[in-house]
Amino acid sequence: MRYPLVIFDWDGTLMDSAGRIVSCMQAAARDAEWCELSDDSVRNIIGLGLPEAIATLCPGIGPEQAERLRQRYAYHFVEGDTTPMCFFSGVEEGLGALHGGREQRLAVATGKSRRGLDRIFRETGSGRWFHASRTADETLSKPHPRMLEELLAELGLSASEAVMVGDTEYDLEMARAIGMDRVAVTWGVHVPERLAASHPVYTAHTVPALFDWLQGR
Repeated sequence: MRYPLVIFDWDGTLMDSAGRIVSCMQAAARDAEWCELSDDSVRNIIGLGLPEAIATLCPGIGPEQAERLRQRYAYHFVEGDTTPMCFFSGVEEGLGALHGGREQRLAVATGKSRRGLDRIFRETGSGRWFHASRTADETLSKPHPRMLEELLAELGLSASEAVMVGDTEYDLEMARAIGMDRVAVTWGVHVPERLAASHPVYTAHTVPALFDWLQGR
């Protein structure tokens, strides 16, 4: 065990959900009568809170149209879209092994909403693995480090006792802002070169390699 606390991003790090996010955001933009959004532009904002993602994707959008887009995204993600989402292969086994450690704590820091994360926890039974979590709608969005600061305060640990694991520069930069070690994973949405700019202490190219490293193997 390298760190008493491991904090994971969700989308693109633990769950293969980028395809669903892209298709839902594109459908929501059409519903809100905004211009067509490219796959790459949507993938770029995965990890941000939804208001921040919409502002980045749609510069100049007015508040009413932005709210319409937000509502339609929520509809498509929960009800209208059937693009499959599942954990990346090996994630469930890895989390189970980490959770079994006597002194190991696990947490989630995600751009999802609290409602969305809790729904995924219920549907997958994965909430049992985590000692704490923060979502973008109950604190500040990444890359601001407040969600990490709040998790550390809740669990009574310092930044030096924790590591952030993520697939985007937003994950890594919020950890970097408070001097927390960070691990990049390359199977998500940001390319390795972009992740490298945040100086991760380790870059994992496979799920087994990530969990082996976290366990000090």
